[in-house]
Amino acid sequence: MAIWNFKNKRVLVTGCSSGIGLAQAKAFLDQGAIVYGIDIQVCPLAESEAFKFYQLDILDSQQLERVIDNFDSIDILLNTAGILDDYQPILMTSQLAFEKVMATNLTSMFMVTRQVLPKMLAQKSGTIINMCSIAGLVAGGGGIAYTTSKHAVAGFTKQLALDYAKDNLKVNAIAPGAIKTPMNARDFSGAGEMAQWVAGETPVNRWGTAEEVANLSLFLASESSDYIQGAIMPIDGGWTLK
Repeated sequence: MAIWNFKNKRVLVTGCSSGIGLAQAKAFLDQGAIVYGIDIQVCPLAESEAFKFYQLDILDSQQLERVIDNFDSIDILLNTAGILDDYQPILMTSQLAFEKVMATNLTSMFMVTRQVLPKMLAQKSGTIINMCSIAGLVAGGGGIAYTTSKHAVAGFTKQLALDYAKDNLKVNAIAPGAIKTPMNARDFSGAGEMAQWVAGETPVNRWGTAEEVANLSLFLASESSDYIQGAIMPIDGGWTLK
């Protein structure tokens, strides 16, 4: 792993209790950052001087505002919280299910960013990395709800990047393909036929890891990527080449 300079940088990670969010929290802690984590589930990381965890529903605006108000500054925001749908088309998707996916994947990102942005503007710097998906680039990475939400995340990222580039804010998104996380546990159930099929459909013939996505997050948050703005970065083993 490359050695990045994140000593004492303040990082906020949503969805930090498992999968990519947990890997991101660990990666930035390993590089000397001070990490704040938010998740509705209990986080397995032990709290320390470098890591503080807040268990809350990210869609609870009052709780969210109280927590973020506690932070003097945030240098890096990782908007990672999200949920899958059941890969269902529109006629198999209820309005309630659609709204839940949109709220978790998109509205929460809007809420957190809107709370953090004034702090970044006041300090005249900041990095925001949103969790998109290959489902934000092509169809087939999810059902109607997930695909719609991730396409919206791509648009949210691009507009945010355009609006605040002049204010020294760097905004990009990561678009993972098949990443082995607890969110995809169902694909590995039984004899793992679905997981094998997905690996076979991926040009590099394997699933990615949460740690690989976390490493890309380190690069996008580092000075090495300062000329990258508004990009939706695939990390998909070549899936979107097809």
